Amino acid sequence: MLVFKNLEEMEPYLDKKTDTYRFEDVVQFCFDLRSDSNISAWDINAWNIDAGDINAWNIDAADIDATDIDVGDINAWNIDAANINAGDINAGDINAANINAGDIKAGDINANNINYYAVCIAYQTFSCMSVRGRRKNAIHACLDGEIEYKEMSVREEKGEAADV
Repeated sequence: MLVFKNLEEMEPYLDKKTDTYRFEDVVQFCFDLRSDSNISAWDINAWNIDAGDINAWNIDAADIDATDIDVGDINAWNIDAANINAGDINAGDINAANINAGDIKAGDINANNINYYAVCIAYQTFSCMSVRGRRKNAIHACLDGEIEYKEMSVREEKGEAADV
């Protein structure tokens, strides 16, 4: 496992031709990572990630803000991305915006609130409290079953902050 405490420690892994940090290992970021560069790694464990494109097998993070995310599994609290292409998504809130056809595509989606642009598709299972497309004819569906809507607590219905 590679452990980084600041951006300077990551410099040897930067491919300047493609503007991509390349890690052929499990990576742990012990700081809030903010970079315009892309990230390519096997597994990512981080608190907050703000990067161009993220390509990894697994991502475990509190907040992810990226242009494109291409990953096997995502376990995160908040995801804000242009495109999400994932095997499985287990998240608190997903906020995705894409101006072409593919917003969110995953094998399984388990999230609280999902806000996307045009398309949100789960292949096998889809569970959430709410899902909403911003485009007039937006589509969300689960190909192998129905979308399971979780019950909201009274606090969530009123929009109150939860105890942390």
